[in-house]
Amino acid sequence: MNVLFEDNHLLVVDKPAGMPTMGAEPGVETVHRWASNYIKRRYNKPGNVFVGIVSRLDRLTSGVLVLARTSKAASRLSIQFGGPGKSKKVSRPAEKTYLAIVDGDLTADPNFADSGELVDQVWKDETAQRMRVARRARPDTQHARLRYRIIRQTPTGSLVAVRLLSGRKHQIRLQFADRGHPVFGDRKYGSKTSFPLGVALHSWQLLITHPTKTDPMRFVAPIPR
Repeated sequence: MNVLFEDNHLLVVDKPAGMPTMGAEPGVETVHRWASNYIKRRYNKPGNVFVGIVSRLDRLTSGVLVLARTSKAASRLSIQFGGPGKSKKVSRPAEKTYLAIVDGDLTADPNFADSGELVDQVWKDETAQRMRVARRARPDTQHARLRYRIIRQTPTGSLVAVRLLSGRKHQIRLQFADRGHPVFGDRKYGSKTSFPLGVALHSWQLLITHPTKTDPMRFVAPIPR
């Protein structure tokens, strides 16, 4: 795990593909377990240490992820990521920018411009353990919105930058797949293209407000080889 930044309130890491943020079965390394052990070793802290999960990345996704080292930081960061509550220390929501490679040439698809927005109502299919776009009115839908820009394309794939405007589970993977362009390697959402590790989705940049200093902070995770 590459540590991008740390102070008394924050621990920002570059998560590798294949590692869940938290949860998972016993014995499986998670970001939460790794961070707890890292802080205990680095600062020689006995017993349990606090690590607050304020935002998650899918197991198969790589890139920048921020963790809270105090409950105060966790509360203020959670608000920035759309959680409940209010604070005078929070002036703007977090901005998350991803890079993705999706199947097909988006410039040849009349449903896509060079840049634009994707907006859907989505719901969780518990039986299939995946998200779906609602085709009719449902009581359990959530609003999903993102902004994209095409960076480069070939006949078989397109590299896009994506700014999440809402934070739904599997949102980028779902919204592109629903339009016929799943992320490379994403078997769950229909990709037939192989990818060596995880899926071709990378949490590239994160802009937050520091939970106590209120300074804007931008973190960038290097693009995996």
